Amino acid sequence: MAAKVYEMTYEGVKKLQDELERRKTEVAADIAERLKEARSLGDLAENSEYDDAKNAQAENERRIMEIESILKNAQVIDEDNISKTKVTLGALVKIRDEETLEEQEYVLVGNKEEDIFNNRISSESPVGAAIIGRKKGEIVDVRAPAGILRYKILKISKPN
Repeated sequence: MAAKVYEMTYEGVKKLQDELERRKTEVAADIAERLKEARSLGDLAENSEYDDAKNAQAENERRIMEIESILKNAQVIDEDNISKTKVTLGALVKIRDEETLEEQEYVLVGNKEEDIFNNRISSESPVGAAIIGRKKGEIVDVRAPAGILRYKILKISKPN
């Protein structure tokens, strides 16, 4: 079975590379220091500081392996392939809620770099799945937990 390919923006890949570097250096060093301090307290059988540090170490190692796997299988979205006429991965899309008339802008990204707090939505999210492949001026219905939401695509561009 072929490995899953993760389509990502250059910015998303860079962010993961930075996190990987930080986890391999700063985070690993902090955990090693915590383990050293916990060992100095004596009996490890009932040492919660030691257990916490070992759990943090395991979590850090798990995340390092996850990031390495994503990066190994990452395919960077070519800026030249981002359409200004059709919603594609990497596109900056301005949409308007047809009920509230509230406008929002999102960059459409792969699911490994979704960050709703920074207006980066996954192409697999309800809104992302509804708008991908659509054109400016189209109205799309999004099935959400709150019911059917209707959005109009106002603008499609490349992010700066």
